[in-house]
Amino acid sequence: MTDLRATLRLQFHQGFTLDDAVPLVQYFSRLGISHIYASPLLTARPGSMHGYDVIDPTRINPELGGEPALLRLVEALRAQRIGLILDIVSNHMAVGGDGNPWWLDVLEWGVSSPYAQFFDIQWQSHDPAMYGQLLVPFLRCDYGEALAAGDIVLHFDCTTGAFYAQHFEHRLPISPPSYGDILRNSDDTTLSALARRFDTLSGDPQAWHSAQALRAELRELGCPADAIAPTIQRALAQYRPDSEAGLQRLHALLERQHYRVANWRTAADDINWRRFFDITELGGLRVEQAVVFEATHAKIFELIERGLVDGLRIDHVDGLANPRAYCRRLRRRVDSLLDKRPPLLHGQPFPIYVEKILGHGEQLPDDWGVNGTTGYEFMNQLSLLQHDPRGEAPLSALWSTVSGRSADFMEEARSARYLVLTSSLAGDVEEVAQGLLQIARHDLYTRDLTLGAIRRALIELIVHFPVYRTYAGAGGRSAQDQAFFAQALEGARSTLAEADWPLLDHLDRWLGAQPLRELSPGPARQLREKVLIRFQQLTSPAAAKAVEDTACYRSGVLLSRYDVGFDPQHFSAPLADFHAQCRQRAARFPENLLATATHDHKRGEDSRARLAVLSERAEWFAERSAHWRTLSAALHDAGEEPAPNAADEALLFQALLGSWPLTLRVDDEDGLREYFERLVRWQEKALREAKLASSWSAPNADYEAGCRGFLERLLTGDEGLELRTQIAAGAAQIAPAGALNSLAQCLLRLSTPGVPDLYQGAEFWDFSLVDPDNRREVDFAARIAALTQLPALAELLANWQNGHIKQWLISNVLAIRYARPELFRDGDYQALTVEGPAAEQVLAFSRSLGDSHLLVVVPRLASALLGNAETPHIPAARWGDTRVILPATLVDGSLSSLFSTRAIHPQQGSLALGEVLADFPVNLLLLKPTTQESSP
Repeated sequence: MTDLRATLRLQFHQGFTLDDAVPLVQYFSRLGISHIYASPLLTARPGSMHGYDVIDPTRINPELGGEPALLRLVEALRAQRIGLILDIVSNHMAVGGDGNPWWLDVLEWGVSSPYAQFFDIQWQSHDPAMYGQLLVPFLRCDYGEALAAGDIVLHFDCTTGAFYAQHFEHRLPISPPSYGDILRNSDDTTLSALARRFDTLSGDPQAWHSAQALRAELRELGCPADAIAPTIQRALAQYRPDSEAGLQRLHALLERQHYRVANWRTAADDINWRRFFDITELGGLRVEQAVVFEATHAKIFELIERGLVDGLRIDHVDGLANPRAYCRRLRRRVDSLLDKRPPLLHGQPFPIYVEKILGHGEQLPDDWGVNGTTGYEFMNQLSLLQHDPRGEAPLSALWSTVSGRSADFMEEARSARYLVLTSSLAGDVEEVAQGLLQIARHDLYTRDLTLGAIRRALIELIVHFPVYRTYAGAGGRSAQDQAFFAQALEGARSTLAEADWPLLDHLDRWLGAQPLRELSPGPARQLREKVLIRFQQLTSPAAAKAVEDTACYRSGVLLSRYDVGFDPQHFSAPLADFHAQCRQRAARFPENLLATATHDHKRGEDSRARLAVLSERAEWFAERSAHWRTLSAALHDAGEEPAPNAADEALLFQALLGSWPLTLRVDDEDGLREYFERLVRWQEKALREAKLASSWSAPNADYEAGCRGFLERLLTGDEGLELRTQIAAGAAQIAPAGALNSLAQCLLRLSTPGVPDLYQGAEFWDFSLVDPDNRREVDFAARIAALTQLPALAELLANWQNGHIKQWLISNVLAIRYARPELFRDGDYQALTVEGPAAEQVLAFSRSLGDSHLLVVVPRLASALLGNAETPHIPAARWGDTRVILPATLVDGSLSSLFSTRAIHPQQGSLALGEVLADFPVNLLLLKPTTQESSP
């Protein structure tokens, strides 16, 4: 094994299995990767392309090759001293369908199921018609219509002796105490006697166990070879809806179950169990319960103890009831296993990372026992660094003029929050509101508060919430949480009627300001704790659905500022902020992951870097896009409503500019068709996520068809030739500056405090779109071949479009990290002063540990310096007398450049930029060592 130097994320699925990764391990080693970072490997829903829809957490997914394939992969990794970090899903499981045995058992037995406490179900629903039942909103139409159409069919499973109803892919188990109703319709004495025995289960405290023996008898009787089997089928025929009697009989049977089957649209308002965001196919788990924690993590712990897993990534930690308690329990549990691992692994690091979106000014709590986040905030910090603040005003004005929409992202985000809180998350809001009403009823001074007033105040509070969630518990809120909650209260007061303001003070107290430990143990405290947890689990999906999945598709000032983990309200940030964040990360979470591309990103890291150039060329972009709008008029279908409308067309132009492949010609029919197929999937998702002209719940087929036709004509039709030629030319014009941004962000990810995280295939240029585009098959053969070559710098620069220059940069810097792991892990971070005419276009810092030192220099906002150059390399003369002022530790002696054979000597305590960046667009310099560096 090895130090934690760099991770590489791989997305496993049936098209890319664990065995498929085995022959790539040597390549990952040569690239400099210390840990493979795998998507979830436990058994997911069949055909899953991501693994987050787990149906069986007790075994490795057979579609990925199962445990034998995992052993083969780990053996290959160990041979190259590479570790394995595993993504795990603690918050939810896949529900619905017919594959999750725990969920099916809950449907069958209700609150009596041993798995009833596993899922976050509100069995005492505020809807009296649902008391003791859970809503199963999987019907494709209304319940009565589904019954009448014969879309719910009663079956007998002769392999298990179980009755169940089926609605397309969804299995609805029939509870054994109601089997008697079915069997009595058989008119068979043997089955009638068995029916009476099934009837007795209703009062049997051991019904779950007793039913197993009864079903075994029924299985024997119902096997195809038995004479009674046809009798069971005749009994089932009595529940066919081809007659009114049969329909009513089936309805009565379903009404006896522990669930109420309903139209999928009812989930938004009536759901009485927690989901992952608003995805009804993913049910929330109560992992805070010890038995659930152990059951869902047993396989993970086994893999850790056996030495097959060397780190964990926790998906959606904010969905948990108490993230701090969960993470601390997980850390303790993992630490208890480390000494039991194979001896060769003793003393090796075991990192735990959390997928956590940090809001503006928010810090990850340092008492969770984790090594940091997965690095979304680093993506945002880099993005802010590469956007020119001077472009914000003209680009905002352009967007408002063209789209007719506000350029204020916060306005879009709040509008989207109102939408999701009153539609897809309305049921979750109602549950919290009803809980708050019960709290109010227990207090003489608040008993007159109404549900309507509570609901209004609650919605306004969440609409103005500045972060995903707070973490209040028995001890109340932290100082950080208190500050964020105060912001939400202030925002709510700005939009609520003054008569409702006093209610906010009560919500403040009930939702964390008053520590739970101040309340006496008992029902009142339990209710308060339950409501507090539910509230904190609600603000997170409200933020995600409103910001990531709605507002980021509605706003279009500049698409490079809209991505997962970003705060689009902020367009840019000064250098000082980036330096401060690096120093803070070095002090608090030196092993935090540093991501620039992920399986969740909305556009590839190099697409964002290219689009950021528009912040420096806002006037050029405004002029170009106006001309493109003129040319596009002929591509619209004739009709009253143009498709796409002006806003969606503007977003499309940016998407094309950012993702246009570097080698795609405007006359390449096959290439353009392939590009169109990629773009049209992005277009559909963008339109539906925005929820303006279309949506997932109510697709606007005519509008989407019009948009698709427009895009097809633009990219593949003769009538679109002039427009696509000009868009391609525009992309080519900003591409060198975009590539320069890319190389800068790549080096910063590899050298600032933290652990660089690479995404599969992104060692070449990454101009991907949102999933599924960013999860396409990777051409690893091309990457392996490129890494075996040793081209000169001049050749790399001349052929920069092929992406080899980026891979070369990664492998060379990771080799330095291999040689000096302590410097990158523990070295301090010092911002360096830059003086001269282009000082604002440079970022420089040093890292030092003892007598080991390095210096990093990258350009930023340097499009003007690059000019019309055809390569992403600023000519040395254009730096003029710009110089980096060196700290005393780097003044004496010479510095060796990673990208040049020449030695660079400080002059009067500084380095000339023209010399430092003479041979390569960015540079990393080391205090010249006395011995030759080793390499991996």
